[in-house]
Amino acid sequence: MTRERLSIDVLPEEHRRIKAYAALHGETIREYVVESVRERLRQEAEERGLSALTMNLNQDPVLKELWDNEKDAAYDKI
Repeated sequence: MTRERLSIDVLPEEHRRIKAYAALHGETIREYVVESVRERLRQEAEERGLSALTMNLNQDPVLKELWDNEKDAAYDKI
């Protein structure tokens, strides 16, 4: 797998915090930052997927019926 180089500038305090958290996780700064970025990308993908799913509710009556029901409404309150 080929890689692209990415260079970022952070504030000294941010650098210290990143370094400390990386050490707590037993990772290098590079490993910690790459994993953090990957996790954020996963979250973004999940949010966009959920958003796309909910936008399609009005277009798909079967999906809307499955999504909007009293039994599962209890989970909306959590």
